[in-house]
Amino acid sequence: MTTPLSPPPKKDPQKRTLSPTRPPEARSRAFLGLSAAAAEGRFALQKCSECATFQYPPRDACGSCLSTDLKWTDCAPEGTILAQTTVRTSTKLFFRERAPWRTGTVQLDAGPVIICHVHGDCERNGRVKLINRLDRSGQAVLLALPDKRSLNMEDDPQLREMTSDPKHRRALITDGRQDNAPALAKALLEAGASIVFVGESETWRPYPTRAPLLEMNEIELLPLDVTDSQSVLKQTGEIGGKTDILINNARFLRAGGALARGDTGFAKDEMEVNYFGLMRLAQAFGPAMCARTADGVNSAVAWVNILSVHALSNLPEFGCFSASHAAARSLSQSLRADFRGAGLRVMNLYVGPTEDDWHQPVPPPKVMPAALARSMIQGLQHGLEETYCGDVAKDLYERFLDHPNVLEREMTLAGDGA
Repeated sequence: MTTPLSPPPKKDPQKRTLSPTRPPEARSRAFLGLSAAAAEGRFALQKCSECATFQYPPRDACGSCLSTDLKWTDCAPEGTILAQTTVRTSTKLFFRERAPWRTGTVQLDAGPVIICHVHGDCERNGRVKLINRLDRSGQAVLLALPDKRSLNMEDDPQLREMTSDPKHRRALITDGRQDNAPALAKALLEAGASIVFVGESETWRPYPTRAPLLEMNEIELLPLDVTDSQSVLKQTGEIGGKTDILINNARFLRAGGALARGDTGFAKDEMEVNYFGLMRLAQAFGPAMCARTADGVNSAVAWVNILSVHALSNLPEFGCFSASHAAARSLSQSLRADFRGAGLRVMNLYVGPTEDDWHQPVPPPKVMPAALARSMIQGLQHGLEETYCGDVAKDLYERFLDHPNVLEREMTLAGDGA
């Protein structure tokens, strides 16, 4: 039975913070398909189009018929442990610092035998369910979980290394003025976060979400304006060494494309908040968080960007806003490369139209703040890099995967030509 995770003791400033270490990350190109599935929380294996055999490990040709037509396909994750052992030392520093580490082989019901990590609550020769998660190097790792949920199973050290669980961690929400701020803060606290910092710009100006934020315990409001470098740097000095999860929910949103606008005023504001705001936060908070990714129970683990799903394919009615989020999405991919050396995860949470004043002309379905908060917590607890909230976001992503150019034409049709 997993031992419940205890809150971390107060840090001794005279003791050195452990330097970040990463597990081995070299993989074949074929294996990267497994990592791409792990980024979305999917358990997928290569399946031969000729003989329908599932393959593991990933390869370039089918092990049964030598066909090269191998498609990544979602696979039933159930299986049985064949053998298991516990590694108590390793030549790799990452595993040596985290020993003992349980590993074993699992016979999947779908066919393949897989060498994987094994959760501490799995019984010898017992039934298990495999999950596909990202490790701290950003590569896929398969972990066997008990087929039935056990008490405190999310506190297992091996599982926690592969997630960004908010439990006992400190989070920063960058913009308390957004309609989603109270729901995000509440969800983080319910998930076990020890404190939630909430940034507020223009503190002199009232806003409706302030009152519900102040009603919560363990909430600390701080002056933070993502358009002001000095404001961001000042808060980095105050809480940069305490921030374990950063949620960038700041956004500037107005309707209209380039021709409808008539000038570049709102477009500059959108880029200033949605793109340059993200850059300022990364330049200020990024180094401090990267330095603390091995800092025990409340190590820094995740950077969350809340983005419009139209960062994937532009919505002309909000054309310039979509473009600013496309720029932010591209920047987030750059940040993944910057943060990967330390093992800090970047999660993009894509959302469709939200229930707010600026989306009033848009027909439903729309995303409520509570739904957005649930998706964020699930993504953190599963250690995801990409997650989608709402029917619109999920549908658009599926169509984007199917054929991005077809989706572009669907989004930009001007009518029947009448």
